[in-house]
Amino acid sequence: MTDDNSILLLDFVGENNNIALITLNRQKALNAFNDKLLDKLSVVLKSLKGNKNLRAVIIFAEGKSWSAGVDLKWTASLGWRVMKAIKKGQKVFSQIENHPLPIIAAINGYALGGGMELALSCDIRIAADTALFGLTETTIGLLPGWGGTYRLPRIVGLSVAKDLILTGRKFSADEALEIGLISEKVTLEELKVKAIEKAETISQNAPIGLREAKKSIKKGMSTSIVGGYRAERKGIWTCFRTKDIREGIKAVFEKRKPEFKGE
Repeated sequence: MTDDNSILLLDFVGENNNIALITLNRQKALNAFNDKLLDKLSVVLKSLKGNKNLRAVIIFAEGKSWSAGVDLKWTASLGWRVMKAIKKGQKVFSQIENHPLPIIAAINGYALGGGMELALSCDIRIAADTALFGLTETTIGLLPGWGGTYRLPRIVGLSVAKDLILTGRKFSADEALEIGLISEKVTLEELKVKAIEKAETISQNAPIGLREAKKSIKKGMSTSIVGGYRAERKGIWTCFRTKDIREGIKAVFEKRKPEFKGE
């Protein structure tokens, strides 16, 4: 049986070891979330914020499932305390959404319920052709509670989101690609390699620019065009005070790749 110390793994990959690879490893439970897995994910996410060498994060999973969602054995044992579990999941997934580093979901197998909500909280989603998605909570008398009702309409549109949430149906990687839930579909064998390649591409860009772009996009999704413009101006002003912008412009004129330091 998987011990508590190995239910979540952390490695550093890429040419410069500047990509964090987080791997869910509760394989016998289909990588379903319980209290300990949420806690470990939260601790790892916090630790990565202070690592100045990092440029991107990938969330991967071992076994045949990305994540089957919340562990019902755990929540069923909580009784009236179940709302604490809901709040904890919301808090951890918000850590992903608000993390300064770009986070890529590399999805294999089942991404159901809270597992799909985990994917929704990431910035970019790549899925294997074996992936199976679904916000299935309504089929057991619940509703998505870890951000699904908030994030899914903003990603795929209101009508499609209502269809998926209210029917609770499962759907393939092909449909996920068609509706814009994922940006790329690959074979299972290619999944980790493609995710690392995507992260490597991102890692070549200016870290502060990436951080400010992510913040501006999030702000723009929850405000008017005026608020969006304001967020862009704030981000650009931050970028213009960095050494990286000077390096980026200099590299253009010198016809070479820039060497960004995140300064």
